[in-house]
Amino acid sequence: MKNILDSLTKEEKGRLKIVHLNKGEILFSEGEVCENVGIVFIGELKIASYLEDGHEIVYNVIKKNMMFGNNLIFSSEPVYRGDVIANENSYLYLLSKDQLLNLIKTNDVFLIAFLNAQSEFGKGLNLSIKLLTFNNAQERILYYLQINKDIVAYKSITELAKTLYLSREVLSRTLHKMERDQIIRLEDKKIVKI
Repeated sequence: MKNILDSLTKEEKGRLKIVHLNKGEILFSEGEVCENVGIVFIGELKIASYLEDGHEIVYNVIKKNMMFGNNLIFSSEPVYRGDVIANENSYLYLLSKDQLLNLIKTNDVFLIAFLNAQSEFGKGLNLSIKLLTFNNAQERILYYLQINKDIVAYKSITELAKTLYLSREVLSRTLHKMERDQIIRLEDKKIVKI
């Protein structure tokens, strides 16, 4: 299966708008109407909201070869539910609705990659909903281990905590308790179920 960037020809890429963002720069603000689909080709973005106390809620992280806006652009309410912010210096293509429809009609490889991206987003959303149904941190961690074949590698505890919808402190405390109870083994940036 071709990824979304590889499904575009050089000519098709040449017709798309390229946007550069510096780390921390906001591309779209919460409440703004979504009029484009973005595809990241360098860097990483996040979609996040901020509570009055400054607490950040990250809804999605968009990495290289991932799209955003694709679930909004055809919606009856195509409004961003969070700010689209560069996590690092990033480059992306922006496709208008017309450009997207044209690619879907004329490029079968792009159509399949687009539908695959939509399906993967749906799977991720289902995972998030499932994780949130568990009453405690240990149940979430065990479920996440189960769907990852009993080994979870992570960049940082903070990022893993966001994935599991837990605070960093609760995750750390729960992992150490699970290790003491010999349910898991903690290795360098890895959790292994025993």
